[in-house]
Amino acid sequence: MTDPGIPPVPDRWADLRPRMISAIVMLLVAAVGIWLGGPGFSIMVIVLSALMLWELATITVVKASYGPFGLSPVQRPLMLAALGAICLAIALFSPHALAAALLLVPVLAFALTPGRERPLAALWAAGAMITGFGLITLRNDAGMVAIVWIALVVVTSDVMGYFAGRILGGPKFWPAISPKKTWSGTVAGWVGAALVGAVFWQMGFAPAGLIVFSTLVSFAGQMGDIAESWIKRRSGVKDSSNLIPGHGGFLDRFDAMTGAVVLVVLLSLVFSLPLPVGGQ
Repeated sequence: MTDPGIPPVPDRWADLRPRMISAIVMLLVAAVGIWLGGPGFSIMVIVLSALMLWELATITVVKASYGPFGLSPVQRPLMLAALGAICLAIALFSPHALAAALLLVPVLAFALTPGRERPLAALWAAGAMITGFGLITLRNDAGMVAIVWIALVVVTSDVMGYFAGRILGGPKFWPAISPKKTWSGTVAGWVGAALVGAVFWQMGFAPAGLIVFSTLVSFAGQMGDIAESWIKRRSGVKDSSNLIPGHGGFLDRFDAMTGAVVLVVLLSLVFSLPLPVGGQ
């Protein structure tokens, strides 16, 4: 029996079961969407982007009784999420090249809406819009294999970082912003990403440069995770929402994907990247 005067030792694996169940469900949904491609995948990504914007607005928008245009605290996040979904859909499906400029409209809306940390919120809104646009464009232009690769890089980096951090422990990576993230978990994530890149190279989907690039994408994903943790810390919340058991919200779960996709999209504007290609 334990001494009632001694506080119980925290279980390092207490959140593992709900995290695993939620992860399996999300992976199954994502796998179906990636395999289908086309409108089905586009709708899934647009809804995901809208949910991320809704959570972002919920934790950053000032909870005054009524704000601009007479919107209540409940209506404002919904309005920003709907605005993001509409602008993303038009930017994707409009034949006019200038329609892509609509991706900036939700960013401007976040910058102008009264709230905590408006510059950070606007910057993350830009990341969410770029991620939605980038995922759908990448799926249409490079094929299914490219989406599978970036998803595996993010997931493998997260899983290996989770287990290495809890088993090996050690110095914290950035304790002021993300107290649980360790250097051992961070480096393990890089190793896992490099292994994913090596597998795709060996399978003939991409050149050997994908190995190094996968590590860079993993690092960008980790920075996305830290950036989202910073916003939550500054806003005084633990999770972006409670929509996903064991994971918090969609912003919590797809913060690393946001960082990874933003890096790929921005670098693709300047360089020819060693991306895997294949699948319809």
